[in-house]
Amino acid sequence: MPHLKPEKKVQPLWKEWDYKAQKKGLHKTVFSVNGDEYIGEWLDNKKHGKGTNKWKKSGAIYDGDWKHGKRNGFGTLSVPAEGGSFKKQYSGGWKNDKRHGYGTHFYNELEYYEGEFYADKRSGWGRMYYADDSIYEGEWYDDQRNGQGMLRLANENRYEGSWRDDKKNGPGKFYHLDKGQMFEGVWVDDIPKCGTMEDFGRQGAPDPTVYPIPSCELQDAHGVLQAAEDMFLQEQE
Repeated sequence: MPHLKPEKKVQPLWKEWDYKAQKKGLHKTVFSVNGDEYIGEWLDNKKHGKGTNKWKKSGAIYDGDWKHGKRNGFGTLSVPAEGGSFKKQYSGGWKNDKRHGYGTHFYNELEYYEGEFYADKRSGWGRMYYADDSIYEGEWYDDQRNGQGMLRLANENRYEGSWRDDKKNGPGKFYHLDKGQMFEGVWVDDIPKCGTMEDFGRQGAPDPTVYPIPSCELQDAHGVLQAAEDMFLQEQE
């Protein structure tokens, strides 16, 4: 019986030409139709690997990792500044063209955030430095302060407790270190609704109150306070 060779499949020429025309590996500057510029690695005609992209419309530059045409991995985004220079806006993790993972974002010359991002929003743990020299350190969700966190003011006074929708909400403590006092209670939308004020480090405070806080003579002070706190906490559920 004669031995027959298997029939060789012939690919259409256009497939071979298309494969050869695809960008893959390291390339010099590639200009898009809209004027954007990219220098770096390619795979299957998509930005993939290490590369630098400059957008003509915004003038922004991204330098870092790419995967299948999108920013993925670690990278730095810089935007135009005065005098023809550039200033760093964000440096950190990316996923599907969005800030994702740990990174640092500079909002302006005085304010920046370092911490976790999820799908382009501050989510997880992070620290925010504000223009008024206050610092928030704690939990974030959906680009707002949510969960447990501490806000330290420029004069060193601080709040430690619960946050919701970017405001003090729930149980917390506010340390008036300049006066030597501490308030512990329940907040609703940044407003303390009920709680107790007591002396705290009054001897070493820079501007203490004239008189110490007198003792409470209410027969069941704890019970009254607990009832009030429960009422406000139930309203927040």
